[in-house]
Amino acid sequence: MQKRPGDTIFRAVKGALIGSGFILPGISGGALAAVFGLYERMILFMANPFKNFKSNFLFFLPVGIGALIGIFLLSFVISFMLGEVENVARWFFIGAILGTVPTLWQEAGKHGRSKFDLGIMVVTGVLMLLFLWFGQPLFSTMTPSTGAWLLSGGLIGLGLLVPGLSPSNFLIYLGLYKGMSDGIKTGDLSVLVPLIIGLLVIVLVFAKVMAYVFKVAYAKLFHAIFGIVMASTVMIVPLDYTGFTIWHYLFAIALLVLGTWLGWWMGRLEQTVKVTNSLE
Repeated sequence: MQKRPGDTIFRAVKGALIGSGFILPGISGGALAAVFGLYERMILFMANPFKNFKSNFLFFLPVGIGALIGIFLLSFVISFMLGEVENVARWFFIGAILGTVPTLWQEAGKHGRSKFDLGIMVVTGVLMLLFLWFGQPLFSTMTPSTGAWLLSGGLIGLGLLVPGLSPSNFLIYLGLYKGMSDGIKTGDLSVLVPLIIGLLVIVLVFAKVMAYVFKVAYAKLFHAIFGIVMASTVMIVPLDYTGFTIWHYLFAIALLVLGTWLGWWMGRLEQTVKVTNSLE
């Protein structure tokens, strides 16, 4: 299979956006992996890491590098993302998700869709919306500790496996978000090591479950993912515009347009690569 020159860079850019989903509030790394067409192969690789290891490793290497770069760079500007600038920046990610909706919808129906599948999509979307909307009071502030960082890593793992689940939302609820981003920025091993362990444990335990569901109920799972993605997108729409000037609004609109175009372009390019590869 011949690879196009830009494929590696293309996957690295996707990885950087997916990595930002791990620590940007309201964004799901798993959802971004789904809309960028990487989710299914990623889950199958994590569920069976030694099957086609070399080809999968080389395929995901630029994704992983991009993800690390996205996480590392974003951790340096996270303080700016916690105020009104976050409400501007979120519109870029909203646009990126909306731009890839046609691709995700096509992916969900790749093996056909039934009324039951559509019902699953609606019910899952509504339940996720209700959970995200009313879930915040269920959480209380936790003290940063090894156990807390293990839990944080586990939440990040769930955010990778379950599209639409934003680990950063829960970390903010638990009062661990700022400490985690500071730990990543400074390379604090007391934070990074338990984060990685927690993430790996969750991935190793649940990846096979997700792979099995893909095998026996592809359409149902992906339509559920579509509903979750739509619900999570609604939840990240900023509602507080206190202190905004005309320039804030114009910048937000520009980012929305840019994000939508980028998402659409990635989706179209992804389909072009698939068609090209299928013909080779």
